[in-house]
Amino acid sequence: MSGKLQSIKITDKEQLVDWLKQQEADAENWLIGTEHEKFLFHKGSFRPVGYEGETGIGEILSRLAEKHTMTPISEKGYIIGLKDGQGGSITLEPGGQFELSGAPLKNLHQTCSETGRHLNYMREITAELNLYMLGVGFQPLWKREDISWMPKGRYKIMREYMPKRGNLGLDMMLRSCTVQVNLDYASEADMVRKFRTSLALQPVATALFANSPFKEGKPSGVKSTRAQAWTDTDPDRCGVPACVFEDDFSYEAWVEYILDVPMYFLHRGDSYIDVSGQSFRAFMDGKLPGFEGQMPSMEDFEDHITTAFPEVRLKGYIEMRGADSGSWGSICALPALWVGLLYDEESLNAAEALVSGISAQQVEAARLSALTDGLDGQFAGQPMLLIAREMVALSEAGLTRRQITDSKGRDETQYLDPLREIVTTGKTNADIMLEHYNGDWEQDVRHLFKLYHY
Repeated sequence: MSGKLQSIKITDKEQLVDWLKQQEADAENWLIGTEHEKFLFHKGSFRPVGYEGETGIGEILSRLAEKHTMTPISEKGYIIGLKDGQGGSITLEPGGQFELSGAPLKNLHQTCSETGRHLNYMREITAELNLYMLGVGFQPLWKREDISWMPKGRYKIMREYMPKRGNLGLDMMLRSCTVQVNLDYASEADMVRKFRTSLALQPVATALFANSPFKEGKPSGVKSTRAQAWTDTDPDRCGVPACVFEDDFSYEAWVEYILDVPMYFLHRGDSYIDVSGQSFRAFMDGKLPGFEGQMPSMEDFEDHITTAFPEVRLKGYIEMRGADSGSWGSICALPALWVGLLYDEESLNAAEALVSGISAQQVEAARLSALTDGLDGQFAGQPMLLIAREMVALSEAGLTRRQITDSKGRDETQYLDPLREIVTTGKTNADIMLEHYNGDWEQDVRHLFKLYHY
């Protein structure tokens, strides 16, 4: 544990407000952090990859560490992640989904270069082990019981608590993959604008990146089965926080929201202690059952904030969480979309105007419409596709104004190419997959593994 964070005890809510304020950054220092997940499967059988064995995830992590001088992260004797030595890390989701938590970088060229480096390393190792990677939002073929749990203590606690609060939490944990981006804010007012605007537009991102129309070998009836899983995971910690759309939204209001989220665990040494369902407020009052008289540390709070799962999350940066994982190009497109919208003042003004006056209830309705119908859905009484086209255009304008070019003189708008294609045709990747399924795939979803692997 970080001794510094562990030594800072929380006795007052204002400490948490100050912590968020301390993360503010001037515009010239804004960075981009991209996270993306993918499934691993065995060639031939298409079966998910477990942790153990000569071709397991533990072996992949060991080989990556050895070949690319990465530092293992271990828990109770198991390697559960890697520090890549360049500011990023590799972590494991509960069902073995491999995640790159990228380094904070200055521009999208660096972000996409990082993605390419990571996936090339992964392709090298998986080829040696007769494995492939798959970038989709939801496991298209296998059931929960076909998927192995990773040896991480926090997941055992979440696994036992999730079914008490929803029917699809275990699906979210075991069978979903996402791509997300983390962006900075300059002030409380800037945070409010970016948080509110990105939360309002998150359903449009869900529609644009819809890439998971299958479940257990058949069409699921929705375009994003990943997003559907989040609607029945845990209402205490998921969805669209209404406080963000209130006139007095602030750092303090967000802290209040986080303190209302029930706890999962305490992290002590190499162990996770189950305190699921307990109140962090009681912990701050020294009244956490079993830990009476003890006060939480800042590290406890940082752990706790990672157990809130709204569509957009603030934890020292703003994290956009509404998209399915997908192709190599779509991994770069997701940060491009949000950087163009939120890191350019003119585009942010226009995006803010686009969703002016929208309510949390309207956003929630749009979220359900997006996951069900993709770009054929509705957004606050307007066609989802119309808003998506405007959103991509605003992002493109913002990226153009950034005027950041690569070694070949190309600006960051190149990374929007997959989204420009989608808004031009009106077809998401989920739509294209369903066309194949009912056509040349002859309703055999195994073709997806063959065509869409990395």
